[in-house]
Amino acid sequence: MRNEKEIYGLVMDIAKNDDRIVAVYMNGSRTNSKVPRDIFQDYDIVYVVRETKTFIEDTDWIHKFGKILYMQYPDESPYEPSDRENNYGWLMQFEDGVRIDLTVQTISFTQKHIHDDKLCRILLDKENILPAVPEPTDAQYYVKKPTKAQFLASANEFWWCSNNIAKGLWREEMPYVQDMANFVVRKELERMLSWKVGIITNFQVSVGKSAKYLYKWLETNEYQEYLDTYFDGNIENAWTAVLRMCDLFERTAEYVAGKLRYPYNVAEGKAARWFLEHVRQLPKDSESF
Repeated sequence: MRNEKEIYGLVMDIAKNDDRIVAVYMNGSRTNSKVPRDIFQDYDIVYVVRETKTFIEDTDWIHKFGKILYMQYPDESPYEPSDRENNYGWLMQFEDGVRIDLTVQTISFTQKHIHDDKLCRILLDKENILPAVPEPTDAQYYVKKPTKAQFLASANEFWWCSNNIAKGLWREEMPYVQDMANFVVRKELERMLSWKVGIITNFQVSVGKSAKYLYKWLETNEYQEYLDTYFDGNIENAWTAVLRMCDLFERTAEYVAGKLRYPYNVAEGKAARWFLEHVRQLPKDSESF
């Protein structure tokens, strides 16, 4: 596997030898000193170019980066908007394990958007066309202190949507249950746990994408409780995990409410929990609630 020095050298050599490329910058985890280094970190590289058209029409040049195992063209997706004339990317997984997410951007586009991501480091500027960029920081990703309205909305969303999980489990519609649990209800649990971390750290840290760094600040047993809320395709296992989710959410919400001096609707949570447990005991041939 090629090391960091080799990849940076390759990136810079290609840029220096191509007159269409006027600058290079990078962002992402490799510019964030707080992220642990490992072999799976991507290289998020941006080439600032005079135009994107020739890069897109003739892609032989990207093979200079190495033997591509497989790749993705996100700007060719029919499901996402694209601005090919100004911003176009290739996500490349190489045979040796290296991954490079490469983007070409026009000068005007870069000048307008380079400050959007604070995790940015300029590697090359042939013509001094880039604005000054401060040292990379992940401050924009820090957990934000919730307003009272945001806190109350999160709690209400969690408890209300647990209703849908209950119905899905009673009907044994596991695909629906998984979606509702992981993409709706769990997101509120993630949010509440993240706010707890924010309180603990005075809102000076990021918990990462999908709250993947919660383990750094939660107690070991509490983080394990969170992991235990994940479940497989078994209905009974799902019931057990969902009720664990309720326990953890209720305790965390009460903690956050207490620290921020916000009201918390205890009765709402108790009622939702009763509904879950009642539906769990409801016979499959029931004709009434």
